[in-house]
Amino acid sequence: MNYRQQSLIKHGEWKGKIETVCRVPVDSKDNLSLAYTPGVAEPCMAIHADTEKSFELTRRWNTVPVITDGTAVLGLGDIGPEAGMPVMEGKCALFKAFGDVDAYPLCIRSKDTEEIIKTVKLLAGSFGGINLEDISAPRCFEIETRLKEELDIPVFHDDQHGTAIVICAALINALKLVGKDKAKIRIAINGAGAAGIAIAKFLLRFGVKDITVCDTRGTIYAGRDGLNPAKIELAKVTNLRAIKGTLADAMNDADVFIGVSVPGCVTADMVKSMADKPILFTCSNPVPEILPDEAKAAGAYIVGTGSSEYKNQINNVLVFPGLFRGALDVRANTVNPEMMMAAAQGIASCVTDKELSREYILPLAYDKRAHDAVAKAVAKAAIDSGVSKLAKK
Repeated sequence: MNYRQQSLIKHGEWKGKIETVCRVPVDSKDNLSLAYTPGVAEPCMAIHADTEKSFELTRRWNTVPVITDGTAVLGLGDIGPEAGMPVMEGKCALFKAFGDVDAYPLCIRSKDTEEIIKTVKLLAGSFGGINLEDISAPRCFEIETRLKEELDIPVFHDDQHGTAIVICAALINALKLVGKDKAKIRIAINGAGAAGIAIAKFLLRFGVKDITVCDTRGTIYAGRDGLNPAKIELAKVTNLRAIKGTLADAMNDADVFIGVSVPGCVTADMVKSMADKPILFTCSNPVPEILPDEAKAAGAYIVGTGSSEYKNQINNVLVFPGLFRGALDVRANTVNPEMMMAAAQGIASCVTDKELSREYILPLAYDKRAHDAVAKAVAKAAIDSGVSKLAKK
């Protein structure tokens, strides 16, 4: 099936992937008076007296916006907020299907960092959490950081942390198969945007020591000209061997390659230069950095991609529905590193030792076990780390 052509046809038939459903009857005088005026005045005044009651007396507790400015939509780039709507609607459908979270697309007509932050803050009283999506780097870093500091509900940038979490889950299981220690492996990452930088930082927290990140100009290292502030900070904690060169140099003798970059940037010779039993996560979409068959022919032991067309799909959908489900259930006031690491461990644990194989390192995107495991793990981590409002009551 040609998914792109069929999808265009289906979107024309669907005319939207989500809709509002009424949860209460309004078919009589009494029912209408309870759901709306005059009865609704009482919950209004209760919330006026205590804003936190909005989580108990409205749907706010289960509501999340999927917010974008349309500047980094999938692999399509800066296509604008309206053009990003089909992706945001799709994300909302996945929130509901896999996490029973009510999500709504909010596509903002601005690329101004301050305007976006202000807009989200002004709307935050309607939501239980905030999901940022497809906002280009480096602006996305400041937007997320500021919102996390200034709001008391979970804020999560899926392109950064969702990607990092699912990559970490895949790595946990892949390392079991190759019998390598996370503290002793070398990782080469191609792509130093939101996802690449977040992956590097998250894997360092996980316990990996040796990571080299590349951008379009080659390896990132301390003192290199032309680095933006995010890359300057990254250079302080990565590329400890001070490799100065190309992606090929970074991949030489690496145990793991992670691509969040562009199609076709990895060659068979690069794969051949890697360490024994190399692991490749080639997540460029829809075409990976190197095709799985080509990578395997060059000696790759495990290959995962971002595409559903191949085995071992590394997909953020394993993360965000369960993560928000768990965070909302315990009224977390943030998404912290402990919750994100718990999500990665939860995903990895859903593949049993009996199931684990070179062709199956992650649960499938529609595996309910995975979403339930993430929700449970995240909720527990939120309580244990002291960020659950319910646990504090």
